[in-house]
Amino acid sequence: MRNQYTLDDVKTALNLPDFDAVAAQRKMAPITRPVRRPDSQPGQPRLGGVLVLLYCYQQELYLVLTRRREDLNNHAGQISFPGGRHEEDETLQETAVREAQEEIGVDPAVITILGELTPLYIPPSDFEVHPTVAWYANGQRPVFYPSDAEVAEVLEVPLSHLLQPETRIEELWNWRGSDVAVPFFNVEGHKVWGATAMMLSELVERLRIVGEE
Repeated sequence: MRNQYTLDDVKTALNLPDFDAVAAQRKMAPITRPVRRPDSQPGQPRLGGVLVLLYCYQQELYLVLTRRREDLNNHAGQISFPGGRHEEDETLQETAVREAQEEIGVDPAVITILGELTPLYIPPSDFEVHPTVAWYANGQRPVFYPSDAEVAEVLEVPLSHLLQPETRIEELWNWRGSDVAVPFFNVEGHKVWGATAMMLSELVERLRIVGEE
């Protein structure tokens, strides 16, 4: 398996035939977590979009994550992609791009959409999240302007780091009185778990297949 990947590799990875995205997501799912909304649950989930923004820095592909502020009402302190709630007058891709502009100050004019990852259901909030993969198209490292209201830290993560086996760690966490095995990516000492880790896992597993060809 290769350590370095190109933009063409990412494009190929996003269009693999017969790729089992659910199995890829499950590799980073806590054991008790469902990956699909139960058919018996009434109504429809709320919709959200997140942006998996890729760019080139020091001849290597990176993506950007954010650490949310500790005083937020939802998902305080967690690591996530830029993203948020879908609005009725926009597509889910537009949601992802708009939220990235609001949260980290990325200009939509220099973003090129590459494709999408598989939508992921988030049980606690009843959200169905749609990840859009995009490229920072001017060939340079972005300058980020994080929102003081939402973002505590911007994390710039090389794809090669996520592909290293030692980056994936599993621990037993106490969840509602029971010990639950929770896998996470160790990124700069931060534990990237839950929905963000599951979306990252799909991207990583797609790239693994490309790297083995």
